[in-house]
Amino acid sequence: MTESSAGNAFHDLDAYLALPRPAGLTLSPDGTRLVTSVATLDAAGTRYGTALWEVDPAGDAPARRLTRGAKGESATAFTPSGDLLFLAARPDPEQADGDEEPAASLWLLPADGAEARLVATRTAGLGGLRTAADAPVVLLASDVLPRATDAADDERRRKERKEKKVTAILHATYPIRYWDRDLGPAAPHLFTARLDTDLGEPVAGRAEPRLDLHDLTPDAPATLTEQSADIAPDGRTVVATWRVPAGRGAVHDTLVAIDVARGERRVLVDDPEADLSAPVISPDGRRVAYLRETLSTPQRAPRFELWVAELATGQRRQVAADWDRWPRSPLWTRDGAALCVIADDDGRAPVFRIDLATDEVTRITSDDAAFSDLQLSPDGDTLYALRTSYAAPPHPVRIDVAAAASSGTPVPATPLRGPAPQPALPGTLTEVEATAADGQRVRSWLALPAGAGAQNPAPLLLWIHGGPLSSWNAWSWRWNPWLMVARGYAVLLPDPALSTGYGQDFIQRGWGAWGGAPYTDLMAITDAAVAREDIDATRTAAMGGSFGGYMANWIAGQTDRFDAIVTHASIWALDQFGTTTDAAYYWEREMTAEMAHDNSPHRFAERIVTPMLVIHGDKDYRVPIGEGLRLWYDLLSRSSRPADEQGGTPHRFLYYPDENHWVLSPQHARIWYEVVLAFLAEHVLGEAPPALPEVLG
Repeated sequence: MTESSAGNAFHDLDAYLALPRPAGLTLSPDGTRLVTSVATLDAAGTRYGTALWEVDPAGDAPARRLTRGAKGESATAFTPSGDLLFLAARPDPEQADGDEEPAASLWLLPADGAEARLVATRTAGLGGLRTAADAPVVLLASDVLPRATDAADDERRRKERKEKKVTAILHATYPIRYWDRDLGPAAPHLFTARLDTDLGEPVAGRAEPRLDLHDLTPDAPATLTEQSADIAPDGRTVVATWRVPAGRGAVHDTLVAIDVARGERRVLVDDPEADLSAPVISPDGRRVAYLRETLSTPQRAPRFELWVAELATGQRRQVAADWDRWPRSPLWTRDGAALCVIADDDGRAPVFRIDLATDEVTRITSDDAAFSDLQLSPDGDTLYALRTSYAAPPHPVRIDVAAAASSGTPVPATPLRGPAPQPALPGTLTEVEATAADGQRVRSWLALPAGAGAQNPAPLLLWIHGGPLSSWNAWSWRWNPWLMVARGYAVLLPDPALSTGYGQDFIQRGWGAWGGAPYTDLMAITDAAVAREDIDATRTAAMGGSFGGYMANWIAGQTDRFDAIVTHASIWALDQFGTTTDAAYYWEREMTAEMAHDNSPHRFAERIVTPMLVIHGDKDYRVPIGEGLRLWYDLLSRSSRPADEQGGTPHRFLYYPDENHWVLSPQHARIWYEVVLAFLAEHVLGEAPPALPEVLG
């Protein structure tokens, strides 16, 4: 992607889909190498492949590409000696070519620049790559069939299922699926290997040596599904989240410590009032920082808290208990005296430092942005991260922690020479605020097209975020407002009740009452936006996905103020959603029968007069396809604008048989935007129905 084409990206869907997409960041032990991955569109325009790039931490040299695998690379980690490990679905160079797609394997790119070589593989594939900071030990995850006795037996059983075309799974536990993935019959296990003894030097004329992977969790059922783990700097201990049954179909996440040499496992923290996640072991190997999510009830919203436990005893305490924000991505300082975290805050997600002796919370970054993938320099004076906002997609930056500490004030991050140019935006970004009926401040980002003003007011799109425990504060490739701005729309991105970054009370305002404060907040911020002279109050639409789609459905049954509504992967009938989603036990904590009845949009189908575009993927397990199917039938049979005898209706249903909650395939994302833009052009702009993509038939 050139600078010129990046400047036109939002006016041309093909150019937009072709924009390079950086993700992830890994710093070498000596602090001299910074590696990120960049996803780019293939020649056919039907999939993204990733490559690894090296970024100069000093910001002097341009980024350089490290890998060129056909299927792409991901999940990087440096060894203590400076070699780069990564996962890639590349063919085994010592195997005869076959018809089967290779699974993700572990590759090593030597620090001396030699060619990358395969060092570990399993038929089921590998993931969860981590390395010990001070020891040549690698930690990985891989699925294992429940009755397999060893790797060979696991491979034999997999081959038999495939050859006999058996996909049946006999379940005895819950859940059975997650987001867009069927769980079972295999369960994820943790594996370790030593890079010094298990991997020798290659010998000319002989096969490359491979790591001997040791199964740390041979008795794991489905406990490690979507879980996290860390390995101590000396490589002797692994701390992992461990999922256990909690009765009535529910599961509960605890923390366990596993002795790498002996495979012995002990419960480190079991908190019956919360789920535990994101363990990170301190540099001295004595403590573990982790996140604690309190279990919600119909009356009480969850809280995310930061805790620290002693690895030897499990003794624990909460960190910064009085801080009214939700920390995530904890990172130890080099001396172990503090933790750096990220937290949503007023439409941003800054980096904070928490002193463990005093619990004092200090903001480090001053940017109007969100940060991720924190990496700390060996001397502890510099942080590296990816920075993003609605003004720019993710890009690598350097943060002067020492300067922030000495001045006592937050500092701006310094951009590095990343692998992808920043695209020019077709408009400007500002903020809008409103006061809700209860006096609560409600804020929003507003993306305005160039030239919008009193003489040329822009039609308004209200975009509602999902979650609902979330915030519009970071760039989204799937829900990107600038594609709409390039076509003349102003896009309002509000954070109503239930949004994060405004304190626990702000979340509690909407808890168990989705149709209450979240809805009235959205109407209040919309009123504030259309009162602006650069917004055309006579041409408006509302859009949302997931919980945002729920709110779009709720809005459709409560008001006719909008000219069109787009609802994607949306909840329609709470009486069926709570028990058919992939984690019914989670929603059971919040949804009483009364809550489901009072807040279900389907009860108001007869009131709907606004044309609606329904979008749903059949592989969506979080909001199952039944929601979209029931919504579509109710629109055609019950709404105030039902289908006539010839089937004519202003409503439309864009259905994806093989897409999930997000619609990730680039060719399908393109159709998504084309159909949405055509629907809005007809009903908001009053244009004749535009031509739809030919590939729709």
